[in-house]
Amino acid sequence: MATSTTLHELLNAGADQAPAIRASGVEPLTYAAFRDLVTQTVGQLNDIGIGRGDRVAIVLPNGPEMATAFVAIASAATAAPLNPAYRHDEFDFYMSDINTKALVVEEGSSSPAVDVARERGILIITLEPEPARGAGAFTLAAETTAEKPASTGLADADDTALILHTSGTTSRPKIVPLSHRNVAASASNIATALNLTAGDRALNIMPLFHIHGLIAGVLAPLSRGGSIFCTHGFNALRFFHAMDEAAPTWYTGVPTMHQAIVGRAHHNREIIARHKLRFIRSSSSSLPPQVLSELEKTFNAPVVEAYGMTEAAHQMASNPIGGVRKPGTVGIAAGPEVAIMDQDGKLLAVGETGEIVIRGPNVTSGYENNPKANGEAFTSGWFRTGDQGMIDTDGYITITGRLKEIINRGGEKISPREIDEVLMDHPAVLQAVTFATPHDKLGEDVAAAVVLREGQHATERELRHYVVARVAAFKVPRKILLLPEIPKGATGKLQRIGLAQKLGLA
Repeated sequence: MATSTTLHELLNAGADQAPAIRASGVEPLTYAAFRDLVTQTVGQLNDIGIGRGDRVAIVLPNGPEMATAFVAIASAATAAPLNPAYRHDEFDFYMSDINTKALVVEEGSSSPAVDVARERGILIITLEPEPARGAGAFTLAAETTAEKPASTGLADADDTALILHTSGTTSRPKIVPLSHRNVAASASNIATALNLTAGDRALNIMPLFHIHGLIAGVLAPLSRGGSIFCTHGFNALRFFHAMDEAAPTWYTGVPTMHQAIVGRAHHNREIIARHKLRFIRSSSSSLPPQVLSELEKTFNAPVVEAYGMTEAAHQMASNPIGGVRKPGTVGIAAGPEVAIMDQDGKLLAVGETGEIVIRGPNVTSGYENNPKANGEAFTSGWFRTGDQGMIDTDGYITITGRLKEIINRGGEKISPREIDEVLMDHPAVLQAVTFATPHDKLGEDVAAAVVLREGQHATERELRHYVVARVAAFKVPRKILLLPEIPKGATGKLQRIGLAQKLGLA
């Protein structure tokens, strides 16, 4: 099979009449119709004055139009999907930071992004769904047009397809440009790791302003001619209804989603039995081993844990399907080369712990307008991930923590993930996140936030005793907060950095 180097080439993998995009209550969009939609969109954007290299912010709700608009807009210009939940000031920051030329919103949108676009003189383009032509079909219209763009037609492999910001938990968010070549390589890497075929049906529950949803949820299945059933975002109460309608062979999600799904599974055993999943994929943060085994028991399907980040156009490593799986690892390199490096830039031997580094066709060539960050992030052509870990003799990668998240308690280093897993072994605990709190003498101390299982009871004292019996004294959380819910980031990830401030412990 020829390797695609652009998003529009990815669509050539699908047979003309095969379904590409599916959604509730509407006919599927075939691959032939999707290819026509891309051609139409490129022409419409060029007529409006938008061409290759121009930045187009996309603020659309999750659903089939968001999936198709991303592919079609990125084939003509540079797509910048933004979280629809942002407030005015956030839109203002992100849209000005990337020099946005146009904003795409749905017709009648009341998003604050529209106000920002008006204030900044950014072209406003409205998207009108055309469900009669299939799930995700649309047409674009603009109030005004700009001058003819410098470069028109379909994007090529080295054009920037997608621009995203890093989460910026400890500093100003950095701009990550990803070329068509980066993104197409990553989609193909994921499809290869999962053995995807044209017969596979994905159920997408991931937000489509996020790298995980865009690349693993949408582009990977398209690269093999498969179909994607697009939901309106993740809702634990609606997941099994969507599963019944979509009859998927797989889905991908973040750990908090899997936990919520498992929590509702006992009410939906018939649906699970009706639609046998080939596998379940988990990525974007560490999946507690307890949740992994519960998922596998519930769905009677293997769980594939993958390791990804924005700068790698998502996937870096994955557990092989049907191969040896080593619980606690993120599997083997699945796309880029992966190695371990020390602080001085020396590559380390098998079994040694250091910083995980990557290089390959899916890795960004560098942050935009940020020489300082690039100087810190790249060493001898390797990108430093900021994750600490090791690789064993079989090539399996273990992440021991984010370098920025490692708790330094008076010189003693503690990996928060180790304490999470101990707490999660307690029968009453549903979720646990260990994090650093400021300490006047030690610099940092250990704390944890815990959500208990429904109907279960445990006190802070009991949980501390439980941990005391299992780890060295310096690793035991001084404080364990029992919460109804742990604050999450926009994509459903539990975030350790800044949690002490959020929970009033700093």
